[in-house]
Amino acid sequence: MQAREWWAIWVRGVAVLCALTGGSPAIAQEVGLAGVFPGKAVLLIGGGPPRTVAVGATTGEGVKLLAVGGDTATVEVEGKKRVLRVGQHVVSAPSSGDGSTKAVLTADAGGHFLTMGSINGASVRFLVDTGASTIALGAGEARRIGVDAGKGEPATFSTPNGVVTARVVKLDSVRVGDIVINRVDAAVVPQEMPVVLLGLSFLNRLEMQREGQTMTLRRRY
Repeated sequence: MQAREWWAIWVRGVAVLCALTGGSPAIAQEVGLAGVFPGKAVLLIGGGPPRTVAVGATTGEGVKLLAVGGDTATVEVEGKKRVLRVGQHVVSAPSSGDGSTKAVLTADAGGHFLTMGSINGASVRFLVDTGASTIALGAGEARRIGVDAGKGEPATFSTPNGVVTARVVKLDSVRVGDIVINRVDAAVVPQEMPVVLLGLSFLNRLEMQREGQTMTLRRRY
């Protein structure tokens, strides 16, 4: 668990990578919850990078954080109250997807959702991590599956072990079960990792539903 906690801290810094890749703000059509802290929540709005919002504050897109508690946050979107759990997203307009493409995962003894999938057609082992703002993989794994990190944009950020330089790349395709998402952002780090973190750059394009030890992912768009 100690290594897992280290990477949980590390991926919070990946939010910096999103800002460095030149992503532009979008009109709030989608709101997701990435994390909860006392009096604050980390929201993803309109597909943009994570941002910390205080209870009572309203973002420039008109999303107001009403309350937080446990692993949930209550927001007001277009005059409607929504209760979100960490990793869950809501869309303010009806989704056009039919939800027919899905993957069903089962938690291990530690409550983690590990699954085999593929990146650019190469098999990898994923760990679902709603605390990671993007897919993250080690440099050795990137080389094994043919991802050229040298072509990515460099970014530096601080971790408990010091400053780390990563490369932000675009993956051609990511598959989990029957779900295939093309052109997905990922961060390649120099450290080796036992698994690939399946972060929000993939998950925020899905609907996520957890019932007990089962998590169902459905493609939304």
